[in-house]
Amino acid sequence: MTNYLLAGGGTAGHVNPLLAIADAITEREPDAKILVLGTKEGLEARLVPERGYELLTIEKVPFPRRVNKAATRFPKRFSHAVSSVVDMLSTHEIDVVVGFGGYASAPAYIAAKRASIPLVIHEANAKPGLANRLGARYTRFVGVAFHGTRLRNSRFVGMPLRREIERLDRDAARKEGREVFDLADDRPTLLATGGSLGARKVNQTIYDSRDAIIAAGYQILHIVGDKSELTDPGTRHYRMAQYCDRMDLALAVADFAVSRAGAATVSELSALGIPAAYVPYPVGNGEQRYNAADAVNAGGAVIVLDSKFTPEWVSSSLIPLMTDRMRVQDMAVQSRLMGTLEGSTRMLALIREAISSS
Repeated sequence: MTNYLLAGGGTAGHVNPLLAIADAITEREPDAKILVLGTKEGLEARLVPERGYELLTIEKVPFPRRVNKAATRFPKRFSHAVSSVVDMLSTHEIDVVVGFGGYASAPAYIAAKRASIPLVIHEANAKPGLANRLGARYTRFVGVAFHGTRLRNSRFVGMPLRREIERLDRDAARKEGREVFDLADDRPTLLATGGSLGARKVNQTIYDSRDAIIAAGYQILHIVGDKSELTDPGTRHYRMAQYCDRMDLALAVADFAVSRAGAATVSELSALGIPAAYVPYPVGNGEQRYNAADAVNAGGAVIVLDSKFTPEWVSSSLIPLMTDRMRVQDMAVQSRLMGTLEGSTRMLALIREAISSS
């Protein structure tokens, strides 16, 4: 029996691949012991227990970005976090640490090194985070979700995806998806989504462009997010949803997608061969633009800046693209060739390699 400590959290980008790997380990090794290391403030505090895994927590200790009072307290707080993890590794007889980035990861990486325990890292974003850049110094077992990711000792494994996405038969699920979302059988479908919280610019532009998109022969499945203030206009061939708990079916019906470029979204669309127009989130360190780069360079997607994503751009660029059947078919092929549904399998192989090499 192998004892695993999976470290990471804070955001869905760290938690979701962690949970995908936890599920994959459980399926292949029913007797494995899986513990998750996170913080009480991160998304993992809710999602990990909900999935049935035990969560161990440490204090959230962000790396200081500037010299201030918090920065002077950082060394002591970080050292305490590392010591706490070292104790956990011993108490729970951990055989391997697998990190996914986020606040809990950096202390886990240093603790694993101190305890001489195999360390494996997965980086979900094309632009690596600070914790994983640190951890990559301590191990040669580093998996990345995108080909263009620059991270020491890294190799491409892809994104560990949810089981319902990994096992999705789009052809078989398409009929059910059209019934669930009340979509026509004789029109291609544009899936528009800004992610779990929505995206105001993406939502407004698609909303304002709905008549032009429908006139071009498409129907729209528009997932606007729980916080959207848009109201369903009741337009024929336009379906609005505040939230979608069957994204597998939404992806099954999609012939083209408009979306933000979160790592999981890009990975799912690419793996399923769905052509896309990505509108990267304009705030932060620009990682979404990098996430889309593989798909764009492969010819499976296009990218448009948030400021340029307007109804005028939809009319002049997006609609001509979506109605070019040959190009859309080619984009689908290139997207599928660049993406992978084997992220969990490849990551598990990397973990087993690290354990056997210890």
